[in-house]
Amino acid sequence: MTSFVDAILITADNALRTLFAPHRAARPTPAVSAEQQAEAAQMTDSERRLSGALMRVNHVGEICAQALYTGQALAARLGPGHPQERERTARHLEAAGQDETDHLAWCQQRLDELGERRSLLAPLWYAGALTIGLAAGLAGRPISLGFVVETERQVEAHLDGHLDRLPARDHPSRAIVAQMKADEIRHARDAQQAGGVELPSPVKWAMRAAAKVMTTVAHRI
Repeated sequence: MTSFVDAILITADNALRTLFAPHRAARPTPAVSAEQQAEAAQMTDSERRLSGALMRVNHVGEICAQALYTGQALAARLGPGHPQERERTARHLEAAGQDETDHLAWCQQRLDELGERRSLLAPLWYAGALTIGLAAGLAGRPISLGFVVETERQVEAHLDGHLDRLPARDHPSRAIVAQMKADEIRHARDAQQAGGVELPSPVKWAMRAAAKVMTTVAHRI
């Protein structure tokens, strides 16, 4: 089983890699056809700025996802319960986090292609999400997994909104967002099947309010 010191080191390593290391995806970036690439190359400056702002928000969302999963995994390892069950929960969360690493790399790649920067407040977003993830994890396995379910449902709705707002000819960004949405749906389903419970309505509302603040600020900064 993972010791206290090892759990802290794993958490610190994940934070440093998420915030400062180049992101490498385990899966290829969702592909588009040559014709779609050519069409995307004809985007206007205003379309590129809009796509860049939306993909910056998505990049921040993936930073937060990494922090949430890392905080929940840390809480699972350090909280009460049978050691094997705690480790199983932590590994379930870390496996889902690997998909989020792919998303992070894809969003960064697309930001680079669009000539846009990532959010200047990334460390702040990470710290806040890590704290929330830790709190959710300390509430116990059913609530922690229920938090994953609700988070992914809200992210799915958020990505749907971006698919509506992205320029029609920005096929590369749209392909990335569509694959991200499919992954988030799977994460929610897996967490629910693993024992996640429905969260109270006030908690869901608070989660939506926090996400609204993040997306509004990250769109510009």
